[in-house]
Amino acid sequence: MTDGVTQILAPNPGPMTLDGTNTYVLDGGVVIDPGPLDDGHLKAITALGPVSLIITTHHHFDHTEAVPRLAELTNAPVREPGAYEDGEEVVPGLTAIHTPGHTDDSYTFVWRDQAAFTGDTILGRGTTVVDKLGPYLSTLRVLRDLGPLEVLPGHGPTLPDLQAVAGDYLRHREERLQQVRDALAAGDTTAEQVVERVYAEVDRSVWPAATASVRAQLEYLRGLP
Repeated sequence: MTDGVTQILAPNPGPMTLDGTNTYVLDGGVVIDPGPLDDGHLKAITALGPVSLIITTHHHFDHTEAVPRLAELTNAPVREPGAYEDGEEVVPGLTAIHTPGHTDDSYTFVWRDQAAFTGDTILGRGTTVVDKLGPYLSTLRVLRDLGPLEVLPGHGPTLPDLQAVAGDYLRHREERLQQVRDALAAGDTTAEQVVERVYAEVDRSVWPAATASVRAQLEYLRGLP
């Protein structure tokens, strides 16, 4: 892993969190995505030394639940989800980039031009749930253009090349869009019907998430913002 970064895996595995939430601690005590409220996980974070700042990639509970308790334990300041300027240097060497699509308040943090903390925008395995497809496609192009940085995702293993992964995600989204178009042409009219057709081979435990992504694709195809 990139120098100056320690990864701690939270004990909250599941269909949406994969192996669990990845919490990252940077040299200087910046904590990214404290994760779930779990005493053992908090002890692992604080054992690394003083915490100077707590930040999150977006507002989802599996990334933010432990924020208040960690702040209480360490007296560290907290930056709320999305409370950054696009391109802001949060601390020396760490730049915030607005990357909406998974959520409106999703940010990717670039560390020393070597690695990108992508939250749920890009995962270490599989693909993510999309809330707004138009912004998400734009986000993937932005991330692709950052170059071959190491990907430090909110869930799943690290990946070696952001440029390659973002390109793969773009191709995947284009394929899914075509599958949705084909489903509509076959007579499907609802997101649920499209999911039954397009995601027939996918574990049903992730169908609710797939339905959310299909709704985003339908809105995109209908020209909705």
